[in-house]
Order: sequence, then C-alpha cells, then structure tokens
Amino acid sequence: MTTPAQDAPLVFPSVAFRPIRLFFISVVLTAVAMLVAGLSGHVMVGVFLGIGLLLGLLNALLVRRSVDSITAKEHPLKSSMAINSASRLAIITILGLIIAYIFRPAGLGVVFGLALFQVLLVASTALPVWKKLRTASAEPGTTYSSKGQSAGSEGSSASDD
Repeated sequence: MTTPAQDAPLVFPSVAFRPIRLFFISVVLTAVAMLVAGLSGHVMVGVFLGIGLLLGLLNALLVRRSVDSITAKEHPLKSSMAINSASRLAIITILGLIIAYIFRPAGLGVVFGLALFQVLLVASTALPVWKKLRTASAEPGTTYSSKGQSAGSEGSSASDD
C-alpha cells in the first residue's frame, strides 16, 4: 500500500550546497562584470550585479537554515515550508526591485545578479550529481536498459532489494 502525497512525510534530499565556493564564484563574476561594465563607462552596473549575486547567496543560506529548522521538528509540515519560502522570496524580490528602482538604470544589475545566482546555484548542485551518475553508469558490468533496470543483474530488479 502506498501513502497518499498529502500524508507523506516531508523529506529533503541532501544536496551539494557549498556556500563558500558560491561566494568566491560570485566575487569573481562581480569583478569580471565590473571590469566589462567599467570599460563601457558603467561600472555601477557591475557593482549592482554583485549585490544581486550576494542577495541570491543570502537567500540560499536562509533556505538551508529554514530547511534545517523545519525538518528538525518531529512532524514537519509542508505548509510551513511553503509559507517560509514564499515570504523569503517575496522579501528578497521586493528588496531587489526597490534597489533597482532607486538606483535606476544601473540598479537593474541587482535583478540580473539574482537571476544569475539562481543559474549558478542550480549548476553547482546539479553538476556533482550528474558526474556521480555518469561514473556509476560507467562501472564495468553495470549496463542499464531503457526501463532503468540493470542488465547485468540476471533478471533481478530494483524492487528485489
């Protein structure tokens, strides 16, 4: 028997989140953006892009903190995670838009920085998983059919374990 989705416990997989690495990547991207923007006479666009990257990192750190605190409870609720996420994203977005409006047109770099950080975050967490999957499938004696079952397991399936 399976558990309906609404009754299932809240489970978060561990991800390869490395905030120090993301911070240094953000600093390098900010320096490059400031150099490129400075060559065109708009160095503040690069500065605001860096502010957006740092706001994105702050958001990611707050996500980790809220996930840790919510999953530490005996019965974590999906609704509390959803409310927390919505309020945090609203605050970060409003803050970014206020900065973009006050310091327009260069302040628009904050919005681009926030968007760029999301791309960085997805890439930095997905690439290690992708590499692990590639190395696992390249191991000798393990080939996978189109249905996801190992062909070298002599008829056994994943449900046998």
